Amino acid sequence: MRCLRIKTITAVALAAMLAANAAFAQAASKQAASKQTASKPSTPTSAQPAQLLAFVDDYARQHDFSGSVLIVQHGKPRLARQYGLANRAFAIRNDASTKYKIASITKAFTAVLILQLHEQGRLDLDAPMRRYLPDYRGSGGDRVSVRQLLNHTSGLVNFDQVTDAAQAIRSGLPNYQLPHTARQLLDDYCSGDLVHAPGSKFDYNNCDYIALGQIVERIYGQSYEQVLRERIVDPLGLKDTGMLHQRDIVAGLADSYFRRDDSKALTPDLPAYPENWYAAGAMYSTPVDLARFADAWFGGRLIGDKALAAMIAPGLDDYGFGVWSYPVRIDGRSYRAVKRPGRIMGAQAQLYRIVEAELTVVVLANTDATDLDEFVARIGKQALSKQAAEGRASDKHASDKPATD
Repeated sequence: MRCLRIKTITAVALAAMLAANAAFAQAASKQAASKQTASKPSTPTSAQPAQLLAFVDDYARQHDFSGSVLIVQHGKPRLARQYGLANRAFAIRNDASTKYKIASITKAFTAVLILQLHEQGRLDLDAPMRRYLPDYRGSGGDRVSVRQLLNHTSGLVNFDQVTDAAQAIRSGLPNYQLPHTARQLLDDYCSGDLVHAPGSKFDYNNCDYIALGQIVERIYGQSYEQVLRERIVDPLGLKDTGMLHQRDIVAGLADSYFRRDDSKALTPDLPAYPENWYAAGAMYSTPVDLARFADAWFGGRLIGDKALAAMIAPGLDDYGFGVWSYPVRIDGRSYRAVKRPGRIMGAQAQLYRIVEAELTVVVLANTDATDLDEFVARIGKQALSKQAAEGRASDKHASDKPATD
């Protein structure tokens, strides 16, 4: 199936730019990364079958992966591995407690919050956004529906205007590198004229989820962060999940690094206010917490079956509400893959679910050295192929969706 290429220049426009430089990233210097090994010895267990473990370890080593991998099926872990350095200056390794920036996986949480409001009868998905944001200044207030915000067909002006890393490094990114409240983000960057008719075109855009975050705040009368905590984080016991703020030091949070074109080496991410990603990409988490979220999300503990079906129904560009959703065939069998990638500079994240197999793969990284789209796709295939070989479940996954933020 076709691979979608989305140019979302989040936080540092580097997402798109760096995605375009995938070939460069793989050819770049492998110095410390090439010496990375898993933080624990490769001892196969019933939860970590030898073939699957060997594949993940080999791929991580060959592709300079720095981060964590978790595979969970039917609510039980099958494999958990960590690689590389959380902090390169002090050679601190990633381990089982390391937290990561999860970028646009945040959008899946936001979509769930919106669907909860819909289930409560407090929000109509087909109502115009102005019903919930009466003081919204943009020209699309009476034309753009909540549904079109969820599936990125709103036509709102795109939040990310920087087109390459050189421009970001030279001129900065005012929407991310200057302090803004969520309301200021909506007013200053998301309230212009529509760029296309609502519903006519898929255009991946952080403005859509900034507006959704503001709708959540207006209906509940609380901050997005408070609602997120009360409706998802605390009920699920996600103790290592939350919102990033420039003012806060998050214990155990991995530093992130991207490759510059000029130096051709990993370098610390550009300074930014992480809260400016807001409901579109400002969260941090761990693989364990994200797998717990996925099991609750698909298991009916956050939204009901009807809302889940709406969320993962593929629309334009195979996009549902906050996630990509598409069929895959493995060994002649059909499955539905639901994928939520994220990327901001050196931070990369993948939350991948094969619905029928109840298989969740979480891959979180703190560098852009590895193509996580390919990695998560191949992990999924290996996980189910191994089961097929052992006469258990089935096989999975052959094509995939690209990372975006």
